Amino acid sequence: MISTYVRRLRLAAELLTLRQQRHMSSEALARAAGLPRTTVSRLENARMRPDSGDVIKILDQLGVTGDARTKVVAIASQAGERGWWDATTNVMGARQALCANLEAGATSIREYQMTLLPGLLQTADFAQARASADTADWSAHFDPRRAVEARIERQRLLRRPGGPRYGVVIDELAVRRPAVATSVLRDQLLHIAHHSETDPKITVHLLPVNQRGAGHTVPRSGFSIYTYPDNDPTIVAVDTVTDDLILTKPADVAHYLTLYDRLVEAALSGDQSLRLLRETADTIPQRTGQAA
Repeated sequence: MISTYVRRLRLAAELLTLRQQRHMSSEALARAAGLPRTTVSRLENARMRPDSGDVIKILDQLGVTGDARTKVVAIASQAGERGWWDATTNVMGARQALCANLEAGATSIREYQMTLLPGLLQTADFAQARASADTADWSAHFDPRRAVEARIERQRLLRRPGGPRYGVVIDELAVRRPAVATSVLRDQLLHIAHHSETDPKITVHLLPVNQRGAGHTVPRSGFSIYTYPDNDPTIVAVDTVTDDLILTKPADVAHYLTLYDRLVEAALSGDQSLRLLRETADTIPQRTGQAA
């Protein structure tokens, strides 16, 4: 599955470039293609699910033929598809549906988690506790149980053949400050340690609270960086209290690429991070009934 969100961005860039190369206004193109001006505008701004018929009308008026036409039609077709997350957006939460969309088809995912442990490495119990607590993402139809099922579905992409490489820098604060019951946190930390040690596609770094980054780098929020094949744009999603801010401008993206590299440089090595995760877990009492 390819990210339909990213494919819409790619389609928008292709259509805008083709129109500007022909020195044609969006109004003139819309009239010639027999389409509302808002349709052309929304396609060029990636603000609608494209109809392949509308895209073909636009290409006809722009005189696009051959391989260039085939490429754009294919992008439009993929951008118009519906992912598994579309059918369950209301019950899983709009923010998680957007994450699932951005993760689809990514070749690499890099994250900085400041206050919570990464969703792609959460246990079902941890995800359940957070889904029940994070009421800001609740809609009228939100279902914490279905939200957990969706998170587990998202995690399958890391195990899929050809799935993305995943790197995460976790602030020590997210490890030390319990965001769930301590017994759940213990299992969660061991779960991250296990995947970090056994899956070569997963890299985990812990950032100590007293560590200085290059230039005294102090991130203001968590963020995720998604890269894709086939010249699709790199996307940055910045975590805010109630929503995710999506950045696509190359200058903005470049800032976060540099920031991530600085965080990795300042963080503990993979082995040191693995050791700290396990040492922290060992200080937390096991659940009642578990073997010592």
